[in-house]
Amino acid sequence: MKLSVSLGLWQDRPPEEALETARAAEAAGYPELWIGEMATWDAFALGTAIGAATSRISLTFGPLAVTVRDPATIAMGVASVAALTGRSTGVALGTSSDIVVRAWHGRSRDRAVTALAESAIAVRQLLGGEKSTVDGKVAGSTGYRLRLAAPKSPLTIAAFGPRALDVAARHADRMVVNLVSPAAAATLVRGLREAASRIDSTPPPVAAWVVGAADPGPAEVEQLRRGVVGYLAAPGYADMFRAEGFGALVDFARTRPHPRELLAAVPVEAIAAVGLLGSRAEIAVKAAEYAAAGIDELAIVPATSDDDPGGAKTLAACRSAAVPFDAWA
Repeated sequence: MKLSVSLGLWQDRPPEEALETARAAEAAGYPELWIGEMATWDAFALGTAIGAATSRISLTFGPLAVTVRDPATIAMGVASVAALTGRSTGVALGTSSDIVVRAWHGRSRDRAVTALAESAIAVRQLLGGEKSTVDGKVAGSTGYRLRLAAPKSPLTIAAFGPRALDVAARHADRMVVNLVSPAAAATLVRGLREAASRIDSTPPPVAAWVVGAADPGPAEVEQLRRGVVGYLAAPGYADMFRAEGFGALVDFARTRPHPRELLAAVPVEAIAAVGLLGSRAEIAVKAAEYAAAGIDELAIVPATSDDDPGGAKTLAACRSAAVPFDAWA
């Protein structure tokens, strides 16, 4: 099983801590760092800074919301970081959430899966050095070619629903899923394989973003509990948490309680259902469950705190726990 690291971009921590996590990931020997884009950093600006602060780790941007960023700006951003840092780069595309797309950016999520497919084609063309030819219904690019060297970056697709799985099967070099239990991961892997079979294609490998905390203290547990709150009532995720035995918690979340009340109701077991938590032995057992579910790569999202700034302790523990998976690197 391959391991990589994804920045947590935790809202309760200093934004600059992202650089500490990047340095810790490289020091622990992880080959790849995912740089998402949420409420704080522009992903490409942060990637350029990380390139200056580290020496060799490869950088994957996203998943970037395809109804917020268009294919040309995505390709320019990826190529810019590759040129300025000399690093290998990748990019992940996704549809994101109503909060990010509609509320924060004032954009529509209508026909988001169509935009995902159209963006995938156009971004691949551009990053491969071709002139873009996609005149899409929602997203596209025509007549543009990168002036910077084409980085030929691999393309990852974030998928959760059936239509996004179809897009991943058709267009992705890798698929990524976020905050899923091993059982939910197995269902998504099976869906991807079925989608690939329908078009007589080989399914791409699947990565799972999983939160991690080695022997977590109260601060890390609180941070991870906050990270789960927004998913409890979300379509699909609610069913997953219910299947994991947290039906009463899902029902409570759907009553729209005050966030403080919902946070107080989240048990640590709900986090452990979708992440790597505890001792090295416990982390190894959970990693094996993901491997058995068909996950090819775990992207660790480390918890951070004053006791473990940047998540260095967790990243070292997860790497150590994964030693039996001798194909991880």
